[in-house]
Amino acid sequence: MTEPAVLHTTADHVLTLTLNRPETLNALTPGQRDEIVRLLSEASASPEVRAIVLTGTGRGFCAGADLRATAATTATTAERVAGDVARTLRTGAQRLIAAVLDCEKPVVAAVNGTAAGLGAHLAFACDLVLAAESARFIEVFVRRGLVPDAGGAYLLPRLIGPQRAKELMFFGDALTAADAERLGLVNRVVPDADLDKAARAWAERLATGPTRALALAKQLVNTSLDADRATAFAAEAAAQEINMTTADAQEGVRSFVERRSPEYRGH
Repeated sequence: MTEPAVLHTTADHVLTLTLNRPETLNALTPGQRDEIVRLLSEASASPEVRAIVLTGTGRGFCAGADLRATAATTATTAERVAGDVARTLRTGAQRLIAAVLDCEKPVVAAVNGTAAGLGAHLAFACDLVLAAESARFIEVFVRRGLVPDAGGAYLLPRLIGPQRAKELMFFGDALTAADAERLGLVNRVVPDADLDKAARAWAERLATGPTRALALAKQLVNTSLDADRATAFAAEAAAQEINMTTADAQEGVRSFVERRSPEYRGH
């Protein structure tokens, strides 16, 4: 029996999504992409999921889009018309990156190996990024004569500034995990053997936190660079207003007054 291309398990309120095509360094097919989008959407609405880990099997986290599969599909379809490429990106890679950014639960990337192109942007879209020492990040598009897509020109300047982003995109050189951490693309680098344990520890800690407060904080941070100060302050006030109606916020204040550790329930 063939294993699924995306493995998913939930334990202790942590959903683990594992790309499972190691023979291709987990290059993403349209089916895998759609499955991840579906699982992230379901996780947002599920009280059983309070944190998510995204990782891969084998030597690669994700080598990007599976161009061979795309080429094979294109060869059997009708001639392209204007707008096909833009439509494919909008409903494909961009939709995947947006699903990670918009997910209402914190997403931790556990980058176990090569993350290239779409795969690199998939990691950078996550809320926290842990990388194994052997991990590499590659803006591979220029090597193929392509414009960076999958949200790269949106994500990278916000993470490391425009000059650094252009350096990575113009040259397409492989970036080691240590250099990615130095630039601010990675939160922490750990030995390969410790990656799963480290990702699990962070996710379990997030899963015991105030879930709605984390979701609102994520939304505020993700939109902050696109907003002026007045808009950002108004969004912050509205988020706090909403959050103060949650049981977790009330528990947080009550536990402070009672001088004990809070017990958050995720609602």
